[in-house]
Amino acid sequence: MAFKALYWDKDLDRPLSEPLSKYSWRQPFRRDYARLIHSTAFRRLTEKTQLFPGNESDFFRNRLTHSLEVAQIAKSIAQKFNHEHEYFKQNKINEDLMEVAGLAHDLGHPPFGHIGERALDDSLRSHGGFEGNAQTLRILSKLEKKVKDLASDEVGYDESNDQRYGLNLTYRSLASILKYDRPIPANRSPESKLAKGYYDSETSLVRKIKEHVTGYKDFTDPFKTIECSIMDIADDIAYSTFDLEDAFKANFLHPMNLLAVKASVLSNVHKKVILNDEFSGLTEDDVLRILQTCIRPYLKKEHFPELKDANLEDDSWLAVTTGLFYRSASRLNYDGYVRSQFSSAMVTEFIDGISVDLNKEFPALSKIKVDREVKAKIECIKHFVYCSITLSSRLRIPEYRGYEIVNSIFTILDQSDRNPGSDLLPDDFLDIYRKSADLAHQKRTICDFVAGMTDRYVIEFYGRLKSENPETIFKPI
Repeated sequence: MAFKALYWDKDLDRPLSEPLSKYSWRQPFRRDYARLIHSTAFRRLTEKTQLFPGNESDFFRNRLTHSLEVAQIAKSIAQKFNHEHEYFKQNKINEDLMEVAGLAHDLGHPPFGHIGERALDDSLRSHGGFEGNAQTLRILSKLEKKVKDLASDEVGYDESNDQRYGLNLTYRSLASILKYDRPIPANRSPESKLAKGYYDSETSLVRKIKEHVTGYKDFTDPFKTIECSIMDIADDIAYSTFDLEDAFKANFLHPMNLLAVKASVLSNVHKKVILNDEFSGLTEDDVLRILQTCIRPYLKKEHFPELKDANLEDDSWLAVTTGLFYRSASRLNYDGYVRSQFSSAMVTEFIDGISVDLNKEFPALSKIKVDREVKAKIECIKHFVYCSITLSSRLRIPEYRGYEIVNSIFTILDQSDRNPGSDLLPDDFLDIYRKSADLAHQKRTICDFVAGMTDRYVIEFYGRLKSENPETIFKPI
């Protein structure tokens, strides 16, 4: 039986039909790419935090540079499959589409990243919640100001009558960022955790995405395209590798921290890693061993020529080798060449450990496989950086402040007494707010405005509301 094609004509349809481009050389996915990089949401990523607040230094990565790295890694994985796998040699994964997925995956992140996400979700628990991936789909399909049915200006807004089409990307491009195939409950309890998925308002769109990719109107099997799966693992690779590199450069971490992990950090990393069923049997010692493999190359004898002819007693040997190793490993903190080689080697190792399991019925839904040792290493490093840096007091202080800022702005804009906070919205959002058909849509409109703010702008906006000096709130202790 012949395999189905990886792409077909329905992939290229758009939520709102458009005339074919008169420029035959402009392929649909390349048009999607162009629309994305010229979008407001993409530009704003340069002022959104990746690991360290952007106002601390212009050296460290931000969400935009992170997205560029994800796109590059994702494209490299696609090129690997196109070169090595028999099916993909003949049915190549579209590299433009891979770049779209990588560049777009973080568009929905609000100011201050996950802490801003939590603040907005807490404000919308009983009205559909907030989640970064769901917001990405909403931005691409609705909020970006590229395509709109002008008739909507004359009618009220509700989720069934919202004629904004965002960038009006192809259905296959929209599918490439649909990481979680489940709707977020409209009403959740106050103690519930963040729910990942898509908003109820995008349910109809998701149904159409599935139909256009699979050809089935009511497709109910698990849905995640190969482009989305590649983007997902590329995100983990970039996050674990380059956040660790930034942490070394910032002197927040020393390579020795991977050799002798602080007990509390190791415990937290272990708890997070074993949440993945694949690694539920790992012990803390296993996690420590995996982390140590990152720094093990620095233990090789060739790094210590000083010891070639040394004749040392046991105690002296320990003292000298420990000092030399510390000095050698420290190069990751101060030597950019060594850091670059370190990150490059890890990315190469991780990409080498990735393969694909072809779905013969639906090649578009083929699954990514990651070598277990490689995946364990990615997971351990990712959580090690999070537990060592993000949970440290030096970042928890600004994180706490970030939650207060986002939560306060939403609360002020949402107040409806004699001085409605909605009056503080800019004209375009205020117009949508006033035409909203219900309270849920009004709250979602406020959320869209706040979520679209950059870190810098949200501080400035808060300063205007509170008459505070926004320049000092993120200085580390």
